[in-house]
Amino acid sequence: MSREVLAREAINHALKALNKRHLIEEGAHAPAYIALSRPIISQGSEWKEKAENLEMELQQCYKAQSRLSEQLVVEVAESRALKASLQEKETAIAELEKELNQTRDECSQLKTDLEEKIRALELLMIEHQQLKAQLEQMAIKAKNAEAENKMLVDRWMLQKMQDAERLNEANALYEDMIERLKASGLEKLAREQVDGIVRRSEEGAEFFAESTVPSVCSHRINAHEGGCASILFEYNSSKLISGGQDRSVKIWDTSTGSLTHNLSGCLGSVLDLAITHDNRFVIAASSSNNLFVWDVSSGRIRHTLTGHTDKVCAVDVSKVSSRHVVSAAYDRTIKVWDLQKGYCTNTIIFHSNCNALCFSTDGLTICSGHVDGNLRLWDSRTGKLLSEVAAHSLPITSISLSRNGNVVLTSGRDNVHNLFDGRSLEACGTFRATGNRVASNWSRSCISPDDNYIAAGSADGSICIWSISKADIVSTLKEHTAPVLSCTWSGLGKPLASADKNGIVCTWT
Repeated sequence: MSREVLAREAINHALKALNKRHLIEEGAHAPAYIALSRPIISQGSEWKEKAENLEMELQQCYKAQSRLSEQLVVEVAESRALKASLQEKETAIAELEKELNQTRDECSQLKTDLEEKIRALELLMIEHQQLKAQLEQMAIKAKNAEAENKMLVDRWMLQKMQDAERLNEANALYEDMIERLKASGLEKLAREQVDGIVRRSEEGAEFFAESTVPSVCSHRINAHEGGCASILFEYNSSKLISGGQDRSVKIWDTSTGSLTHNLSGCLGSVLDLAITHDNRFVIAASSSNNLFVWDVSSGRIRHTLTGHTDKVCAVDVSKVSSRHVVSAAYDRTIKVWDLQKGYCTNTIIFHSNCNALCFSTDGLTICSGHVDGNLRLWDSRTGKLLSEVAAHSLPITSISLSRNGNVVLTSGRDNVHNLFDGRSLEACGTFRATGNRVASNWSRSCISPDDNYIAAGSADGSICIWSISKADIVSTLKEHTAPVLSCTWSGLGKPLASADKNGIVCTWT
């Protein structure tokens, strides 16, 4: 039963009690009223006083009844207010219970997630311990390998010292033999021999002539727009082939400085050139990731060799067979091609990009110069690495082979030009000059046909010529106004040609 119902019943009961009391009081005072109505003079004042007292008591009862009614109304109002407050609090309690249940569910889910995270962390800790153990094992192996490597390096250095002593003895014997040959008048015959074979007696053999130190610029040719990165002479000829940033390959008559052929169709900048020994085909390495092969007589493209995935920066033709071509690109590959079939026959993959390469005289070995500064020898048939040497501290930019194939000239971004024995890769000489700075990653230097001189261009536009026997500069040529990118010597002994970054080609006599 609610408080409001109880209050109403209490009010009704109080009203009934007051009415009943009123009736009882009226019944009790009735004889008094009757007696008062009698004319009793002696008791009139006394009864009157009693009547007045009773009337006052009745008024006080009415007042008490009124006060009780007012209190009852106030209590009813308070009861209603308390009931409303109770409902609000019950609603708030229900909401809080709902939130408490949600919080409990979330807490349970978080507890489950925490347990999963703890298990995952335990697994990671186990894996970490295993990896730590493996790392310690690898560190021990690396330490052992380092000790073994140090021992091998010591043995290698000892062997190199012994080889250097033997090489010094061989050089002394060689110089003694040269002196004897000079004395007997056989010096000319010795130059014409290559490993004991008189090349002049062979069919298609290269004409041999003594080189002279050039001093005068005979022609200054505006050959290409945007720069000329590669030049070379035809075999046994004074005709010069040039390739440039304008995607063209041109053939020049150096005796007159006139253009004789313009080979078009290349889709990118020409970075390197090669020519077959019969002067029939010109091959261009291009920044378009391809090699282009032209038939010189018709001026048309014979082959487009595709397979590289980055710019092709070096190319050479076998000195034994004109059908075999080797190329290097910035996709970290060296590829051997068959010109008759027109496709790649072998691919060598290596971690360091190759900037320059050439075939050995027998066509069985490929010499390559790499960005890591190492000179490497490869078997052209199997692609196997035969040997390597740290030739430069910075990238190699050029490789040139001497006429007899016994000496390899390398140039590097460290502004040094080195000679190496073609078989053992032993250093034979080092050439440098103040102010001679290699201009690019594909700056080409060269050896004279008689193997007596080295020519290399510089970033200041000059060309330095060293005597190999004297190991000193014999001439400095100045005509270019831009960095010289390539130098090449005619097989006839002269002229020397140079090309710069502005596309100017100079011939020197």
